[in-house]
Amino acid sequence: MSKIRLLQSGLVVFAAIMLSGCVSMPGGIAPSTTPIEGRKYQILGPVTDTDSCSRLFGFIPISGVNTIHDAVEGAKQKRGADALIEVSVEYYTQYWFPIFIRHVTKVEGVAIRFDRQ
Repeated sequence: MSKIRLLQSGLVVFAAIMLSGCVSMPGGIAPSTTPIEGRKYQILGPVTDTDSCSRLFGFIPISGVNTIHDAVEGAKQKRGADALIEVSVEYYTQYWFPIFIRHVTKVEGVAIRFDRQ
């Protein structure tokens, strides 16, 4: 009997490992988040931020929405920036199937502040 329980436990652990994971895909690249042509600015440094939403059983929302806008705004706030340049966006999903799914948008870029005239 103990061998059968051990085999069942092993199968449960194997299934949990096989049903969890992560899927990633690029979201895009942009030169800036706002037009910068002809404007002078200071480079504040690199920034990264994420926005995410989580769902229980794949469809019951347990956190807010997942938007690129919120991730960009969060990245700008980290340095008190007016905009980002050299922007890249990545989208990924983490699965702990069937219990929990998390969708994440990650924004990376260089924070800038426009010169006040």
